[in-house]
Amino acid sequence: MTRALFLALVLAAPATAAPDAATKAWWQTTTALSDDSMEGRDTGSPGHARAVAMITARFKAAKLQPAGENGGWTQTLTLHEWKIEPNGTRIAIVQPGRTVPLKFLHDISLRAGPGLPATIDAAMVFGGYCSPAELGETVRGMVAVCFGNRRAGLPSAPARSAAATAAGAIAIVTVDDREFAVEPPRWPDAYARTIVATDLPAPVAAIPQFRLNAASFAALIDGSGHLASAVLTDGGLSRPLESFALPGRFTATIKRSERDLTSDNVLALLPGTDPALAAQIVVVSAHSDGYGRGEAVGGDDLYNGSFDDAAYVATLIQLADARRGKGFRRPVLFAVFTGEEKGLLGGRWFVRHPTVPKASLAANINLDGLRPLFPLRRLTMLGMAESTLAETVRAVAAPMKIAIQGDPEPERGMNGRTDHAAFLAAGIPATAFIFGYAPRTPEEAIYRHWVNTRYHRPQDDPAQPYDAKAAADFNRFFGALTAAVADGAAPPRMTPKEP
Repeated sequence: MTRALFLALVLAAPATAAPDAATKAWWQTTTALSDDSMEGRDTGSPGHARAVAMITARFKAAKLQPAGENGGWTQTLTLHEWKIEPNGTRIAIVQPGRTVPLKFLHDISLRAGPGLPATIDAAMVFGGYCSPAELGETVRGMVAVCFGNRRAGLPSAPARSAAATAAGAIAIVTVDDREFAVEPPRWPDAYARTIVATDLPAPVAAIPQFRLNAASFAALIDGSGHLASAVLTDGGLSRPLESFALPGRFTATIKRSERDLTSDNVLALLPGTDPALAAQIVVVSAHSDGYGRGEAVGGDDLYNGSFDDAAYVATLIQLADARRGKGFRRPVLFAVFTGEEKGLLGGRWFVRHPTVPKASLAANINLDGLRPLFPLRRLTMLGMAESTLAETVRAVAAPMKIAIQGDPEPERGMNGRTDHAAFLAAGIPATAFIFGYAPRTPEEAIYRHWVNTRYHRPQDDPAQPYDAKAAADFNRFFGALTAAVADGAAPPRMTPKEP
């Protein structure tokens, strides 16, 4: 899409209406949760603890009941963090007669974790897509440089890593696919941190995992006789790629730190009114955490996380306020999970350690990163084919004139990137939603512009514009869907998988 066409589509988008009273209150809650004083609500941070206290107070005022540990409102996760410290970490390409430094978190990043070496100094080989056939024995004792294609039919990130490890590489550098338009790579990285739950074994990468900005690929390939732009274009178009040795050496000095921490889920119950359905709990959820402080973008280093996901914690609070203790037939558990941005930690922890009988978890409706930027005419439903929730969703959406569609961009892997995934993995019907759009429309242009400029950036803050009517329409849809599931004649069921 050309810039001129993009601007034309955005300018053609309809103007937004003024918010009604309910939407004003929703945005006030969103603003409070993502205010600078919350410091981005990073997992385990004082700002996140303040957000937990605020959410708990709002649920208590809405006459919900505590459903956490030991009769309280929270469930505490015990966690461990590994971090690559920018101060003290130095990465460079050393070529005959010159050294080219790579700026950490801007040109290159590194996945934090246990077992990383303090230094790396090795020759490099470009291995194309890094399939086993492409690598062969060429990378033994070297750094494997791989093109990070995310399209079907080519090696995935785990497959690339496994192939490089099996071929004897000492590290892998994955080059961004700049042609992946559905979710373009964003730089800088906020930080290089890995947080894991301590009730599971710590993940240990066989070899260090680096990610390279495509704009910095020329520094690695210079002198090889190959043109960086041509390789990037061919890779982005899934064309065959040649493997070849690179003339420089990859050098790194890695400064690491680690610590233990804790962070809380908030769990609150709206009891049901039908004793016969007391063991069929509907979980409605969103996540409380954001990115906290990280690398600055446009001079701002505070990642407020207004739409991702303070706004939809606010939607849960709005529903609780509207009910004021008046239950549906089934109990509804309001779950605000921590650590979503660090790997769905809170949702997965709750499913492993539920504070209610696990067999009683009947369904999950999760809210994460919804962006009311244009009129709500279409919703992408995640997990659409996996349970009978799709039938209920369509029935609720139809009178509201909202079209329901499956994920049109499955290569992004969104069905595994929000907290509902933990429920699906446990065989519990679950879903989440994305504001949908028709291809090549103003809505698509607005959506992609937001992803490119605000997603996981400091610019996702309370000052950004939104479509008030779209926000109100979605919040009404969510309330109606919760009622339909919680009051329905039968609970949702998982769809049997084909053999």
